[in-house]
Amino acid sequence: MSSTSPARSWVVQRLPRADGSVFLVTGGNAGIGYFVAEQLSATGATVVLGSRNPAKAAAATASIRSRVPGARVRAVRLDLADLTSLGTAVASLDVEHLDAVVHNAGVALDAPPRRETGDGHELMFGTNHLGHFALTHWLMPLLSAAPAARIVTVGSFAAKSERLDLDDLQSRQDYRPKRAYGRSKLAQMYFGLELDRRLRAVGSPVASVVVHPGGALDSLTPSRPPVHVRTAGARLRGAPAALLVQGKHAGAWPAVRAVLDPAVRGGQLWGPRVLGLRGGPRRERVWNHLTDTSAAARLWDASRDLTGVDPGTGRP
Repeated sequence: MSSTSPARSWVVQRLPRADGSVFLVTGGNAGIGYFVAEQLSATGATVVLGSRNPAKAAAATASIRSRVPGARVRAVRLDLADLTSLGTAVASLDVEHLDAVVHNAGVALDAPPRRETGDGHELMFGTNHLGHFALTHWLMPLLSAAPAARIVTVGSFAAKSERLDLDDLQSRQDYRPKRAYGRSKLAQMYFGLELDRRLRAVGSPVASVVVHPGGALDSLTPSRPPVHVRTAGARLRGAPAALLVQGKHAGAWPAVRAVLDPAVRGGQLWGPRVLGLRGGPRRERVWNHLTDTSAAARLWDASRDLTGVDPGTGRP
């Protein structure tokens, strides 16, 4: 298959039906995760929002139900910064199988000081990467019970210019918030690709796909009150940026396609069509630094040691 896929056969406004499927979206109560959940709900699937904030999750489910007649959407409490809680959170899903999980939730800090999770990990690395790494371990039995489940990891265009410091994954020696965020998303993307290699090695039917939303701004995102309210002023101020970037509703498209399109394969990278920043979803060539399998393996080993679990085994 070529490094890009034509988008003509995929129309974001006419998604295929997915009745009977069950999808989990982490961080589905806001931002890109909300729009992933809203769009997937329109396919007839059961969509579960993973959120650490019950009030925000309730607002998001109400918003989806108001826009998608008959939506099968509900929420579970999920705190990726608390590794000890993840097994209980997965049990609360109360499903026999899971057809896809979208690893979307994330923390982004703009300024010091450096903060840590309750487990003692740098907050962004611990939540964005380690939390999803450990969650995948607990979800694997449910994913393996589906005919052809997918794990969709949402990275970031910000990770394209970053490189991991494998000797300082927790940013203890030199903490810069924006860089730490970009590296946490890069770690997620390494994980998603390495996970697929390991799944293929053991003959698993589960596939792991990596996506990124390109440039997605609140000012270009349609209102979904009370989840998101765009003022007229913000809309006008954001209009010039629409030449290069898009709203979060469009930033959701690569993840939604990675969940639903049977042509998508494990180990692929998907993002927006135009310069990787805006437009319909397409397959991209995997970024050069993400092809470093040695770095990916070292990150995997470090993540396993830090979390005490291994998603590649599929055993709790």
